[in-house]
Amino acid sequence: MRATVVTSFDQPLEIVDRPVPSPGPGEILVRIEASGLCHTDIHAAHGDWPVKPSPPFVPGHEGVGIVEAVGPGVTEHAVGHRVALPWLGWACGTCEYCVTGWETLCESQRNTGYAVDGAHAEYAVASARYAVRVPDGLDPFEAAPLTCAGVTTYKAVKVAGVRPGDRVAIFGIGGLGHLAQQYAQLFGGETVAVDVTVDKLNLATALGATHTVNAAEADPVEAVTALGGADVAIVLAASPAVIEQAHRCLRRGGRLVLVSLPKENGFTLPVFETVLKGITVIGSIVGTRADLAEVFRLHAAGRTRVAYEVRKLDEINEAVADVLAGRVTARLVLQP
Repeated sequence: MRATVVTSFDQPLEIVDRPVPSPGPGEILVRIEASGLCHTDIHAAHGDWPVKPSPPFVPGHEGVGIVEAVGPGVTEHAVGHRVALPWLGWACGTCEYCVTGWETLCESQRNTGYAVDGAHAEYAVASARYAVRVPDGLDPFEAAPLTCAGVTTYKAVKVAGVRPGDRVAIFGIGGLGHLAQQYAQLFGGETVAVDVTVDKLNLATALGATHTVNAAEADPVEAVTALGGADVAIVLAASPAVIEQAHRCLRRGGRLVLVSLPKENGFTLPVFETVLKGITVIGSIVGTRADLAEVFRLHAAGRTRVAYEVRKLDEINEAVADVLAGRVTARLVLQP
């Protein structure tokens, strides 16, 4: 099979011929149909984060495909099922987090495309227990971005406690942001899309944003404050400066939800304003298997739209360059 492999953090990704892997006990072999390119894949390939993956490895945690073989003891899936391979590739299942609905906080977890080989390949092996069934009829190229971008932003809206009538500012309208906006609207929120790219703001408008703010032309703090401030600010842009802007946009009692992971690993938090305005700062990681199943059901019911472009697996380095240069409106999905 062909697989995209990170051989070094300072070299382009390589397309390598590898043997098709065999599933072990509790595992499935999946023939990949579509694999979304997430910014996390780029961070992984560049070794940007404090805990780094170990090259060589195959990135990709938005994989969707067909089960081709099952290992001993597998009861969750059968040959022919379409499944998704999310970021949470495996968790222990017995710790306090796993048994209380917070499996994404498991300290023993293994992450797809980071700790174990991922889906930017023609085939991938995965834990059957943590692969999620994709509803019949759901296009794999739409399901792929939902597997991370969708479930991550869905969880962010959930933990923010968005209520009908809340003004929700989304900082960063792109692969994640255009989905975050739709989930906030499904929860009854009035959305404010903030970005620096006209195409992305046009997409936000087409998806029903009540307001848009071009942060390249106007101060987003002034613009959102003029609307009355935000009850919730969800930050999807990996920039400390943007996080600080989002904080300053909040009304009293507002909630700042941190999703993006800037490589600087920090921002300035004004303590007086946070305390006196009763602001809550929330860190939101990806959703659980149950959250992803909900995301798939919403999309299958026609409640959300996924904006994406298809690229060939061989074009992985060009795709990464386009994402980093901001030339992609929403999500890129790789086709093996």
